[in-house]
Amino acid sequence: MAPIIKTEQLTHIYSKGTPFEHLALDAVDFSAERGEFLGIIGQTGSGKSTLIQHLNGLLKPDSGRVLFEGQDIWQSKVFNNSVRFKVGLVFQYPEYQLFEETVFKDISFGPKNMGLKPAEIEERVYEAADFVGLGEDILKKSPFDLSGGERRRAAIAGVIAMRPEVLILDEPTAGLDPFGRMNLMKNIRNYHEKNGATVILVTHNMEEIAREADRMIVLSDGRISLSGTPEEIFARAELLESMRLEVPDITKVFLELRRLGVNVPRSVYTIEQAKKAILNREGGSLFA
Repeated sequence: MAPIIKTEQLTHIYSKGTPFEHLALDAVDFSAERGEFLGIIGQTGSGKSTLIQHLNGLLKPDSGRVLFEGQDIWQSKVFNNSVRFKVGLVFQYPEYQLFEETVFKDISFGPKNMGLKPAEIEERVYEAADFVGLGEDILKKSPFDLSGGERRRAAIAGVIAMRPEVLILDEPTAGLDPFGRMNLMKNIRNYHEKNGATVILVTHNMEEIAREADRMIVLSDGRISLSGTPEEIFARAELLESMRLEVPDITKVFLELRRLGVNVPRSVYTIEQAKKAILNREGGSLFA
């Protein structure tokens, strides 16, 4: 089965032909499978945001192609517009994009632009609000009367209401407290599981991505440096650190244990894995 979305030799240059010219993406071959939960990590300036803005046509490649279900998204204006409903993009701090009088109107903005009938729009608004954990009472409020976490969820609901087949989120938990981060990730996972949607998560939070992602890619200087499962990626913790990328705290602990000569697994990135390793499952502590 072909990937739901992919790029072929995707290249993007900012300020082309000026003294400020910058190669943001350099012949990137990227793909995401239907139903996959994919994580993207990389330093600031590595090309993460530029890449995801190509995936629903907000940016046009300087060269290369972006394919949705095997078709070039730039083949026609009509197809390009349809892809933007199928590939939903949630920007970092999306709550700053709220503008309507009520939360209900804000969430319904996308479905209205899809030309849906009022009854279906209403159904989608309530469904999206439920996915992100917003009650009916909140739908009647002004977005500006909500807490920061509620505004974030309302903004994400506005994208979910379009029922995208691919949901892309750029640092969705940035600035939230631990409880807010946990709840929001639960909401995203709920949408992923119930709809079989592809989720692409861009984040600096390694614990989040270690728990959620089926696969990860690492961007560096506009290119894909690594691709694999979390286990494969975090097994190369030293390389990630050399690229000035953070790794989960528990991975750092086990990396240091290996440096001290303790025979522990190379790829430990969750507390559960650490517990199994320490107890050594076959009997006895590693430190006995």
